[in-house]
Parts: sequence; structure tokens; C-alpha cells
Amino acid sequence: MASLKEIKARIASVQSTLKITSAMKMVASAKLHKVQGVAEALAEYERHLADIAAAICRNSDAEVSSPLAVGHERCRRAVVVAFSSDNSLCGAFNANVIREMTREVGALRSEGLSVEVWPVGEKIAQAAIKAEYPVKTDFRRRGGMPTYDDAVELARQLMERYLSGKVDRVVLVYNHFHSTGHQAPRSEVFLPADFSSLGSSEGAASMPADYIYEPDAGHLLASLIPYTVRIRMYEVLLDSATAEHAARMVAMQTATDNAQELLGDLTLSYNKRRQQAITDELADITQAG
Repeated sequence: MASLKEIKARIASVQSTLKITSAMKMVASAKLHKVQGVAEALAEYERHLADIAAAICRNSDAEVSSPLAVGHERCRRAVVVAFSSDNSLCGAFNANVIREMTREVGALRSEGLSVEVWPVGEKIAQAAIKAEYPVKTDFRRRGGMPTYDDAVELARQLMERYLSGKVDRVVLVYNHFHSTGHQAPRSEVFLPADFSSLGSSEGAASMPADYIYEPDAGHLLASLIPYTVRIRMYEVLLDSATAEHAARMVAMQTATDNAQELLGDLTLSYNKRRQQAITDELADITQAG
């Protein structure tokens, strides 16, 4: 049976852990609200951008076409861009995306494609290297603090490789934020891009029909389409970061609850042991008298 000194030491240790997990939960919560705000603003911006593109298509009879949307005749090389956190203590967040990355790489290889992994986040980079995948590590430390500049650079490199024929398919693997308690791994084809929704936005129906384009609608769409690709990359970065902070907040809340429960059990044990020690001392005094 543990002595009073040992139980007291464990109580102090659990109290210290409780302070850490509580602080980490508060930090994760603050980061979650911040990233959520940016993600919601970006979603609204993206919606209006789609409305503008849809209005151009409706009012000018312009065709939404881009080499970024055209699949290559022979698919030989693929890139899997996988997003994770840079740090641990976020529950199953990283394990889920690592498992999804492994599944996606296996599926692409079964189609006869050679696969290179571009990890965004330290944990997914470590997993990809351990699995001995061909890895490009330029973005491995960009998972925790997503910025628009990072998204632009990542999308630019991928688009350049796709247009030059060095890459035939690009797949994104990340955790999608559904709610604070639910984040699910997701895979989506990034290139060739799907622009079919640009010409079918419901919001465009309410926009004025009489437009004067300068330059013409075709040139506007040629500039708009790569821009939507960059925006989509930024959206995925934010989505992954939001899911990470939510997962960490839930994990730290669970750890805090467990620590509080353990602290209660240890305090009860300590009080019982102390009461027993007092009873034993009184018994010894009575017998001695």
C-alpha cells in the first residue's frame, strides 16, 4: 500500500499535469476561434468569387476551360499532398490522416502510378519518411501556422508541375472539420481541377446581367481559374488547421477531466490513509496507557 508521502507526491504531480492540460485546452480553444473566423470569411469570399465567375459564364457565353482542368492522356506520376499537425497531443488527428495517406498511396500505386508525397506538417512528414515514400519536404513545417503565402507557393509549384507534364494527378489528404467533436479524414483530387460548378452558381442568377468586360470574358476566366485553385489550397490548409485545434481542444478537455477524476481518487485515498494513521496512533496510545 502506498504511503502518505507517496500519495501526496502523486497528488502534486497530477495537479501539475492538470494545470498544463487546462492551459493547453484554453490555447487550443483560442486558436480554434481565430482560424474558424478566417475560414468562415474565406468561405464567404469564395462564394462571391464563384458568383462572379458564374455571372461571366452566363452573360458572355464564355466556356470554362483551362489546361488545369484537362486530364493527361497517360497518367504515370502522382503527388499526394498530406496535411497534419506539427505537434502531438491532439488525439487521433494525425493517426487518421496517416492512415488515409497510406490508403491513398496504395490506391494510386495499384493504378500503376509512381507516387511522391508532399507532407505539410511535421507528423505526416515523419510518417511518410518512415514508410520510405519519395518525399518532398519543403513544406513539412507549415502545418501549424497556415498562411495564404504558403498556400500560394504550394499551389504554384503543383500547377507548374502539372502544366509541364511532370505530374499527372494531385491528391489532397487532410482532416475535414465537421464540428468540434468530429473531424474526418478526406481525400480529393486537386489536379486536374473540377470547374464544372463555376457556371452553375445560384448566386449568379441575382447578379446584374449587363456587363462590360475589360479585358474580354475569356481573359478574365483565364486569370480567375488559377486564382480559384490557389484559394482552394488555402481553404484546405485552414480546414486542416481548424480540425487540428478542435481535436487538440477535445483531447486536452478529456485529459483534464481524467486528471480531475484521478485527483479526486487520490485525495480520497490520502484522507483515508491519514485517518487510518491517526486511528492507529490513538490505538497505540490507549494500549500504552
